Amino acid sequence: MYSIIVVPAPAATSGDQVRLAPGERLHFGRTAPRTAGGRRHLDVPHPGVSRTAGEIGAAGNHWTLSNFSTASTYVVENPEGAGEHIKIAPGRVDAPVPFEFSRVVLPAGSDLVDFCVWAPRHDYVERAHTAEDGEPTALAFPLDRSKRYFLVLAALCEPRLRGEPHAPLPTADAIVDRLRPLWPAANRAAVQWNIDYLAVKLRLKPGPDTADAGPRLNGKKESLVSLALRFDLVGEDDLGPFTRTPAAGTSTAGAAR
Repeated sequence: MYSIIVVPAPAATSGDQVRLAPGERLHFGRTAPRTAGGRRHLDVPHPGVSRTAGEIGAAGNHWTLSNFSTASTYVVENPEGAGEHIKIAPGRVDAPVPFEFSRVVLPAGSDLVDFCVWAPRHDYVERAHTAEDGEPTALAFPLDRSKRYFLVLAALCEPRLRGEPHAPLPTADAIVDRLRPLWPAANRAAVQWNIDYLAVKLRLKPGPDTADAGPRLNGKKESLVSLALRFDLVGEDDLGPFTRTPAAGTSTAGAAR
C-alpha cells in the first residue's frame, strides 16, 4: 500500500508520479548519486540544485524530509493552509511533515523550484473522548456561522483561502461590495463594526466595558485573519455564499454580523 505520492512538477503527468510505500525512501537532486544503494531518485534538473539535495521518507501517516544542503533552507508549504509552512534547515535529517498536500520549495540560484508531495492517509480517532458526566468543555472560539460577523470574517480570509497565501486583505469598501448580494444594507460602518466586534470576541482586544482598554491594536484585520487561519476557524467550505471570482474592481469578499 502506498502512503505518499511525489509529483515532480505542476505540469507533470500521472506517469511521472513516484509512489512510495511506508519505509521506502526517495533521493532527489540534480543527478542521481553514484552510490544510490538501491534508493530511488527524483531528478530536479536545475543547475542551482545540488546533485544530492535531499531525501524523502514515507511513513504510515506522514512523511519526512532530509535537507542535505550545507547552506540552503528548504520550505514545505501547505497549499491548503493559506500561508502555513515549515522550514527545513540545512543538514536537518528526517524532519516530519504533517501536511496532507505539500509543495517542497528549493532555492536554486536566482530561481525557486518545487515539487509536490501528496500524503492522503491521515489517521483520526473514531470519535472524541468524552467524560460521562461533569460540565462540558467551553469552546475556545465560539463563533456562530449564521451571524453576519462570521461572513465578514470569511470575507477577510477569502483571498488567502483561494490559494493566495500572501494576497492583500480586502478593504472595508471591497467587503461591502462583496456582501451586497447577501446583505443589501451593508455599508462601510457596519463592516467596520463587525471587525471591531470580532477583535473583542476572539480576545484580540479587551471589550468596551473593561477598565483597561489595553494597547491599540494595529493591523486588526491581519491579526483576525492570522488567528482564523491558524486555528481553522474559517475554511474553504465557508466560502460557499460567495461567488468564485470577486466582481471586477474588488479584491475579495465578506459580510457582517
